[in-house]
Formats: sequence, structure tokens, C-alpha cells
Amino acid sequence: MVRKISGLLGVFSLVVVGLMVRTNLTVGQGQSDSHVVVIRETKHDHFAMGPDEPIKAAMSTPDLNREIALRHSHAPGLMQLLRDPALQTSVGPTVATTSGTNIGGVGANGYAPPDTNGAAGATQYVQWVNVRFAVYNKSDGSLVYGPVNGNSIWSGFGGDCQTYNSGDPVAQYDKQAGAWVMMQPVFHSPYSICVAVSTSSTWSSSGMTWNRYQFSVPNASTNFPDYPKLAVWPDGYYLSYNSFTNGASWAGPQACAMNRSAMLAGAAATMQCAATPGTQYGSLLPSDLDGGVPGGVSGTTSLPPTGSPNYYLALYSNTQHTLFQFHVDWTTPANSTFTGPTFVPVSSFNLACGGGTCIPQGGTTQKLDSLADRLMYRLAYRNFTDHESLVVSHSVDPGNGTSGIRWYEIRSPGSSPFVYQQGTFAPDSSYRWMPSIAQDKNGNIAMGYSVSSSTMHPGISYTGRLSSDPLNTMQSESPIISGGGSQTSGLSRWGDYSAMSVDPTDDCTFWYTNEYLVSNGSFNWSTYIASFSFPGCGGAATPDFSVGATPASQTVIAGNGTSYTVTATALNGYNGTVGFSATGAPSGVGITFSPSSVAPTASSTMTVSTTSSATPGTYTLTITASDGTLSHSTNVTLTVNAPATGDFSIGASPTSSTVKRGGKASYSVTVAKSGGFNGVVNFTVSGLPAKTSASFAPTSVTGSGSSVLTVKTNKPTATGTFPLLITGTSGSLVHSTPVALVIQ
Repeated sequence: MVRKISGLLGVFSLVVVGLMVRTNLTVGQGQSDSHVVVIRETKHDHFAMGPDEPIKAAMSTPDLNREIALRHSHAPGLMQLLRDPALQTSVGPTVATTSGTNIGGVGANGYAPPDTNGAAGATQYVQWVNVRFAVYNKSDGSLVYGPVNGNSIWSGFGGDCQTYNSGDPVAQYDKQAGAWVMMQPVFHSPYSICVAVSTSSTWSSSGMTWNRYQFSVPNASTNFPDYPKLAVWPDGYYLSYNSFTNGASWAGPQACAMNRSAMLAGAAATMQCAATPGTQYGSLLPSDLDGGVPGGVSGTTSLPPTGSPNYYLALYSNTQHTLFQFHVDWTTPANSTFTGPTFVPVSSFNLACGGGTCIPQGGTTQKLDSLADRLMYRLAYRNFTDHESLVVSHSVDPGNGTSGIRWYEIRSPGSSPFVYQQGTFAPDSSYRWMPSIAQDKNGNIAMGYSVSSSTMHPGISYTGRLSSDPLNTMQSESPIISGGGSQTSGLSRWGDYSAMSVDPTDDCTFWYTNEYLVSNGSFNWSTYIASFSFPGCGGAATPDFSVGATPASQTVIAGNGTSYTVTATALNGYNGTVGFSATGAPSGVGITFSPSSVAPTASSTMTVSTTSSATPGTYTLTITASDGTLSHSTNVTLTVNAPATGDFSIGASPTSSTVKRGGKASYSVTVAKSGGFNGVVNFTVSGLPAKTSASFAPTSVTGSGSSVLTVKTNKPTATGTFPLLITGTSGSLVHSTPVALVIQ
């Protein structure tokens, strides 16, 4: 049954106003004198969807199975078997969680991949896979509604939102408003985004009432909005997607925001879209708010600080991510700002499968897509009052040609973002990929993913960590469901994403959904929904602390010293004093702490001294922080090298050079020797943007000397500021110096 309660058709229009797009750091790259596009809704209405809603949808019941194209922002690269410095080598206990409701989700519908995602609401869980969604009771997993076609939400709406059922959907729950937010794109020119916001939190067999909207995307006739992701923030529903001109050539990532308050009220709404930061950046993820739940949820974390921008994060290189800030002014759009990027250094990594297809399966030679060329949904945000935190994950090669999960906790995103902890989870030779990660209100982390190998069918597993666990570590893996078959017949598509969400009723229970196969075949995937929680999360949190140390490793020449910073972080109101100790040092190595004890949150300097007779080698140092019965440890690595007979240093001038596209930039590179060094130093440079070339004259020097680095750009070279690293290598001696290349 269709009941149109009230309707309002709007005339589509674009309004271009001034938008500040600036660079936050000197090493960042941004744009200036750009603009924001303010897009008024194509239409909106207020609508009740009933149980007998007719299914009218393109892409709903295909005549033949259909494989949805995978579009890369950059072509997959070569796999490099390099050691992952963040690889977790310690083995923790099996992840200590209590299982909740488990549900067999929506199954195959003729398309691949399933785009598996979902969210937990007040009493129900909504799962949306590709072109169909369903609603389940959280208490017992019973089916409340569906499965029905995704675009049935827009039945009677008219136009492309009603006609097309394109997939790439996202089901979200607005915890602060108690409303469901359902989004899917229209993959038919003119391209658009369809969003429906519910007027209540509970689905029934008689349906749900919606405020429904359609927004055209910028350059709607040509720019295909691939892989959209939706996030809830206090002042808006923030959107990202990958823009492809005519669905083929990479046009850059797109960031947009929709007026949340207007859409919750069912009023006319606008969407603001920032100018793309450039084709040199990959897929963006907007920050999605966890916590801040109203209605007496004990211990829930806070809302973001008043006026806080939404944060967008992307992979940039194998040593850094890029963070942007989107602040939207709905009253005066000219005051809206999209700033960045800020480059966030991370431990170096290699993309799993080079970003392409290499995941093996049991019983077949068919490989699966890794989607390792992007950060995986969600970028989950929490405000713990004393710190703001983002967690995110992606797939990497841990150094043995397989696939593991790299995960991060990034703190202080609004001021000076830094990686508080990170790790690569790859406990054995199986391949792990397609992750999603989140935190509960106590700072415990859960991460779900797919797992497969040449001797096992793809299944679903998860791991996690307590907030008091040693930093940079996850507990041992726990299976959710084992695969009963492998994907065959030339079908490589898998994912394209999964979803870890947190239950708003306790802010503790994790809900995770992903795909697997019951039997061998193609286009016969199944999905599963699992829930679990960490013990103690629902009650009063026990005061405790965690301990971490930076950097993760240091190298010292025997006879010299080095140091680490050891930080004890207070958790759940802890107010005691912790003392430090360390074990694992070999003969000839001494360790002291200054101060020897601290009142968390505070840091101590661990100084390592060595004698000239210290045995060369690599050692694991275990740092322990203790307060009575409370004790936590973390590990760092110390490498002792034999005394050197000579060394060199390297420098470059100028430190920054500006050139127009098609021109050349030059740097003078100088090598100075010490300790009788007389080796040959060879030069290399890294970080060059695409469509540039570089040469050294001469290519090496002996002992000391200078060379000229010439960088040649071309007309198609991207504009912006690019950090370059000039490296001199002489046997085992390697030294580098940074410079900047500014292309106008």
C-alpha cells in the first residue's frame, strides 16, 4: 500500500559560492580561490511505505547474473615483499568477547559483489546488500520486514530514485535522532544521490514513514558517483564518493554534506559539495559519529566539540595518509571551508595484492579482489572528552605476499593529528581483507574481516583489543562463520565493503556483517550478521591505564646511546602512580627511566646506553608499567650495530623549488664525510609525482662531494606541493634529506 502524506517538488538548481580550500601544513597540498557548489534538492516528500509495496526497479531482477565493475582511482601496482614494521608478532589470548544474536542475512540477488553493510538501531538491525534490504529484531534475529528492493523506499516518488536500483547502498542509524538514514546513488545520467530519513526508529510489518530526497551531484551529466559512503555528524549527513568522468577516467574524490536538521524535519534541504582536492588523492572516507547517545545510556562518549568539522581521510602514499576538514555553514555557505590536507605519517606498508586481485580460495584457482587501494568503511569517530579518536583499517601485504589488516587509532584530528597506535594483524599465512573497525564507549576496539587461503573457503572472522591491552596489538582471532564454498567461474568480485557498527542502546555491543559462500559457485553468495561485546563494558568501567612506547624501534652503534618515549595513559578515571621497568637487554646494554614513575596520563624517557663491547643484533625490549596488581607491558625493538669505521651526511639546497608545468627544478645535493669515510655514495629520489622524471649529475660521489638533481615536469603533470626524499646509499649506510617540489 502506498500513502503519500504530503509532497513538495523542487526545481533543481546549483548555486556557486566562495569556499576556502587551504593547506594546513607546509608539507600539505591544497587549493585556493576555489568554490563550493550548493545543490538544492531535485525533490523531496513525506511518504509511508507499506508491506505490499510494489517492486519497480531497474537492476532488481536481472535476466542474467551481473558483475558490477570495480573502478580503481589508481591502477593496481606491483606487489613488493618488504617487511612490515607494524606487523604484530606477539600472540595474545583469543579475543575475549561475549556472543550475542547471530543472523543469516540477505542472500544472493543476481549481482556481485553484495556491498554488504548495515547498522543497529534501538530494537532492530537493518542490512542492505546491493539491491535489497531487510530488517531484523536484534533480540532474536527474527525477520521484521523484507527482503525488498532498495528503491522500494522511493516508490511513488517518481523519477530516477524510483526507477533505478543501482546498488552501492549505505544503511545508517542516526543515534542522536533515533532515525534510519538510507542512501543509494543513481548510476544513470544525470547522476544523483537518493536519501531517505525515517521519522521513527522502529520498523513494523506495516512499514515505515520517510522524508525522501534526491540531490543531483556536481557535473551530473558526466561525473559517475562511484562507491559512495555516508556518515552521521551533528550538523550534517556527510558523503564521499569516487568521481569518474563518464564512468571511466578518474576525476578525483568528492566530499559533500547534506543538511541533517532540515531532512529530519522533512523540510526543503540543500547539499554542499567541496571542489575535489585533486586527482592525486584517492578515495575519501568521512568520519562517522559513535557515542553521544541520548536517553540515559550510561558512560556513552561525548558529541564532537561544538562547531567541529567533519574529518575526511584517504590513503596517500605508503608512509602517510591525508586528512581534510569540512566545516559547513548552512546559513552562509560562503563561510564553508574544506581545508587540508594534513599529512599523517604512518608506518610504511605495501598494498595487499598491489591493490588488485590475488586472494586465493580453497579448491579453485579463482582469485578474489582485495580492494586494498582504499581505506575501508567506516572511519569511526569518538570523543572521550580528554581526547578525540578515529579508527580505520585497510588491507596490506605483511611482507610475505599474503594479505593482512593494517589498523590505526588517530588522535587529535582537529588540531595536530597523530597515530596513537597502529598494527598489522596477520597471525598466519591466511589472507585477511575487507575489514571494518569500531570502538565501544570504553575504548575497546573490534575489527571484522574476510579470511581465506588456498586450503580454506572464504569465511568471516574478527579480532579486537581491550583499551588496557598493550598498544599496537590485537587479541587472537575468533571465527564468526566458516565458508562452505569458494567463488568460481571467473568471478573475482568480493565485498566491496563490510560494516562494523555499535549498538546505540548500550554503546557496547558490536554488530558486524560480511559475505561468505555456503557452497562452490558464482553469484550464490550469502551474508551473515554477528553481534558480540567485551565483558565489563555495560557496567561501571574499572579505573586502569595503558602503556605504549615510541618509536617502535631504534638502531644504535655500540658505544652510543638512544632513547624511547614511554607513555602511560589513564583510563576510566585512574588516578594512581605507575613505575617503569624493562627486560630483554643483552650484556653491555643498560636501561634507565626518567622519571622512574609517573601519574598517568604522563610520559617518561627510557634511555638506552651501550658499551663498545655490546653484542651486535636485534633485541626485543619489554617495557612494563605497574601499580600494585595492575600491570601492563609493551614491546620495542633495539638494534645494536658494530662500531662504524666511517659515515657520511647528506643535504640539499634549496629545500623547496617552484616550477611551472613543463619546466625544470634543480637542487644541489651535498655529501660530507666523517670518521675516515671514503665509500661511493649513490643517489636516488622518491616521491616524484606522475609524469615527471629526475636525474642526478653525477649519479654518485666518492667520500664527499656534490651532485645536481634535475626534476623535469610535463604539461599533464598535476599541480601542487610534493614532498621529495633524496637518498644517498653506500653499502649498509643510508641517509636522506627532504625537499619540496611546487608545481604551478
